[in-house]
Amino acid sequence: MRKFIFVILASCAAHAEAQPRWTAIQCMQYAVEHNHEVRRTELELDNYKVAKTSAAGRFLPAVDANIGAQYNFGRAIDPETNGYTNVSTFYNGYSIQASLPVFDGFNRLHALKAAKASVMMGHQALRQQQDKTALNVLQAYVNVVYDEGMVSMAKEKLQETELLLRQTRLLEEVGRKSAADVALVESQHAEADYELTHQQNLLAAALLELKKEMAYPLTDSIAVVLPKDTKCSDTGAQPFCSPLLPALQQAQYQVETSKHEWNQARAALYPTLSLSAGLSTTYYKTLHTENAQSFAKQFSNNMGEYVGVTLSIPIFNRMQTVSNIRKAKNNYQMACEAYEQKHAELEKLSREAWLDWQGYLKQTAQMEKKVEADSLAYQLTYHQYEEGLSTAIDLQTTSAQLLHSKATLLQCRLMAMVKQQLVRYYQGITIWTE
Repeated sequence: MRKFIFVILASCAAHAEAQPRWTAIQCMQYAVEHNHEVRRTELELDNYKVAKTSAAGRFLPAVDANIGAQYNFGRAIDPETNGYTNVSTFYNGYSIQASLPVFDGFNRLHALKAAKASVMMGHQALRQQQDKTALNVLQAYVNVVYDEGMVSMAKEKLQETELLLRQTRLLEEVGRKSAADVALVESQHAEADYELTHQQNLLAAALLELKKEMAYPLTDSIAVVLPKDTKCSDTGAQPFCSPLLPALQQAQYQVETSKHEWNQARAALYPTLSLSAGLSTTYYKTLHTENAQSFAKQFSNNMGEYVGVTLSIPIFNRMQTVSNIRKAKNNYQMACEAYEQKHAELEKLSREAWLDWQGYLKQTAQMEKKVEADSLAYQLTYHQYEEGLSTAIDLQTTSAQLLHSKATLLQCRLMAMVKQQLVRYYQGITIWTE
C-alpha cells in the first residue's frame, strides 16, 4: 500500500512538473485571440465593412418588380369601355421599374469615402483593443511573477526560521539561550508561516486576474515562466510617440470621416438628377363570361414602356439642410481637436513611460547594492546570534530588512521590464507578436 501511494504521489508530481508554462508572449497572444472585448471590436469592424458595402451599392440602379391582383364586385369602371358596370371583375397587373440617380451633389461619393475611412478607423480600433488587452495581460503576468517570487522568499524565510528555532532550542538546552529567546523565535516562525499563507493567497488572486484578462477558463490551471534574470538594460532609445500608434491613427481617420460627412451634408444644397425606366402590363376579365381574351394575348397587348428624367431642386426645407451642415462642421472641428488632444496625451504618456523606465533602471542598480549590503549584514548578525553577541530581535530586524530589499529589487526589475515594453509600444512596435 505504501508503494502504491508513493507511485501515485510521484506520478502527480511528474504531471505537475510536465505542465507547460506560459511565457508573457504566449499569454498576450492567447488573450488577443480570446478576449471578449477584442471579439466585440471585431464585430464592430464588420459593421463598418457592411456600411461600406451599402455605400458602394448606392451607385447601382435600384430595380423593383410589382405584381398585383384585384377582385371587384359591385359598381366599378370597366377598363374596356371606361364606363361603369355592376358585374364582378378580376384585375391583374405586372410592372418592373429601374431608377438611377445621375447627380446628387456628390452625396454618394462622400458617403463612400466616409465609409472607407470608418473601416480604416475600425481596423485601428481593433489594433488598439488588442494592444490594450496585451498590456493588461502583461501587467497581470508581472503580478503573478512577483507574487511567485514573494512566495519563494516566504518559503525561504520559513525554512530559515525553522532552522533558527531548532538551533535556539539546542542553545537553550546548553544554557546559552533563555526561554524568552525561544519564545521570540517561535513568534518569528509563526509570523513567517502566516506570511507564506498570505503570499500564497495573493498569488492565487493574481492567477485569477491573469486568467480573467486572458479569457482563460478559470477552472483550468495555468503556470507562468519565471524569468531567471529580469534585468533589462538601457538601449539608448529616445522618448517619442510614433505617428502609427493605433489610438492616434483612429483619431486621424475620425477626422477624415467627419470631413466627408460634412461634405455629404453640403451636398443637399445641390439639385439632384435621376433617370427611371419601366415596363407594365395588365390582365382583365369579367367573371362569369366566356368572351374574355386570353391571358397571353392581354399580357402582350397591354404591355407599356416608359423612360423618365427627374430633376429635383431644393428650395426650402425649413432650415434642416443648414442645420445639418452646421452640425457636421462642428463635428469635424471637434474631431480635429480630439486628434490634437490625443497626440499631446500620447506624447506625454510616452515620455512618462520613458522616464519611469530610466528611473526603474537606476533603482534596480541601487537596490542590487542594497541587497548585497543587507545580505552581508544579515549573515554577520546571524553569526553574532550564534555566538550570543546579538539578540533574536536584532536578527529579526536584519532579516526583515533583507526580505524587504529583495522584494523591492524584484519589483524594480519587473517594473523596468513593463516600462520597457510600454516604451516600445509607444514607438509603434507590436509587443505581443514577437
